[in-house]
Amino acid sequence: MYQQLINKEQKLAVIGLGYVGLPIALEFAKKIKVIGFDINADRVALMQQKIDPSKELESSAFDGCDIEFTNDLEVLKQATFFIVAVPTPVDEHNVPDLKPVIRASETIGKVIKKGDYVVYESTVYPGCTEEDCVPVIEKLSGLKMVTDYKIGYSPERINPGDKEHTITTITKVVSGCCDESLDVIAKVYELVVKAGVHRASSIKVAEAAKIIENTQRDLNIALMNELSIIFDRMNINTFEVLEAAGTKWNFLRFQPGLVGGHCIGVDPYYLTYKSKELGYDSQVILAGRNINDGMAGYVAKKVLQHIIQHTANVKDARVLIMGATFKENVSDIRNSKVADVVKELQSFSLNVDITDPHANSDELKHEYGFSLTPTLQNQYDAVIVTVPHADYKNLDDTYFASITKDNALIFDLKGTYRNSIKNRTYRSL
Repeated sequence: MYQQLINKEQKLAVIGLGYVGLPIALEFAKKIKVIGFDINADRVALMQQKIDPSKELESSAFDGCDIEFTNDLEVLKQATFFIVAVPTPVDEHNVPDLKPVIRASETIGKVIKKGDYVVYESTVYPGCTEEDCVPVIEKLSGLKMVTDYKIGYSPERINPGDKEHTITTITKVVSGCCDESLDVIAKVYELVVKAGVHRASSIKVAEAAKIIENTQRDLNIALMNELSIIFDRMNINTFEVLEAAGTKWNFLRFQPGLVGGHCIGVDPYYLTYKSKELGYDSQVILAGRNINDGMAGYVAKKVLQHIIQHTANVKDARVLIMGATFKENVSDIRNSKVADVVKELQSFSLNVDITDPHANSDELKHEYGFSLTPTLQNQYDAVIVTVPHADYKNLDDTYFASITKDNALIFDLKGTYRNSIKNRTYRSL
């Protein structure tokens, strides 16, 4: 398998060409023949024109790549090594939504042949690959894992907006259903991952490793958010406390903030779901989730309190939110907690304007029911800087004074303008 891929006698396919799948497909396409498969025909058409629908990659990233983009199952049948990189979200009740990964498994079941390999990169709970995905493949294909085809799991480590830590520079965890599959899968990934691979002892171990990466970050940020709430009552600035504590060599440098996106705010629920299924109700993990999910309401409440104290008629008050994506310098709005801030403010009958240099207004309208504001006002009662985009870094006290009332609040969640806002009331988390 490995040598045939190297010799371009066989093809590797990536199923799901979003933030994770497309960079992986293009990296492999610099070395071997690749089929990029996505069910969305419009996205496929853009990629055929060297356009990344996610707006993460420049057109030059497609140069020199031996890749065919398609949504045709007949083309997908030409592959012998399949990588699944579809999203794994949660529903409105924070229950894992496996529909995308199950549908991808159904697709594989229709095209897989004896001797083929399948590697999942989608984030799932431990056991999902073998317990949920394999039965789907085998029902449709009639093939049996290990004897007829090989299965593996290699968790994605793509960080949207990060140009330093990329697929080639981050150690890749790999696993397989047997020793032979582990060896082949490791060698295939070593083609593109310069940092090397870590061979996990089992598929479940690799799945668990991925799920705790983001669970750990979620809990650390939850601690920072809870500290922020406590320090606010003490009238001390959280970022100043963290700056002082950070002088100790082993202090972990996390910060408070909104926790959204498709990883940190989602992955812990996959682990707690499986835990509950096995008879254990998570305590620490869900406590952290509750704190982080409650921060949007906390921010909105603080803004409302300020407005009530300084505005005669709350219903006439206007708030500007700067930043709508889930993190800085990306266009990704998936699971953006800024949407929760907007919803909370509007529930108080406040008028809310939203601006963001990276977000797409139509996508926001479709996903959350609000659009970007084309023209900003100059009499805002409060400005909330939710996402510290680079475009905002050079804004100063004069700018914020020019768009706000004299008694306005500048709520700078990430402390970007700490010590520089003098003419308006300032606070951070």
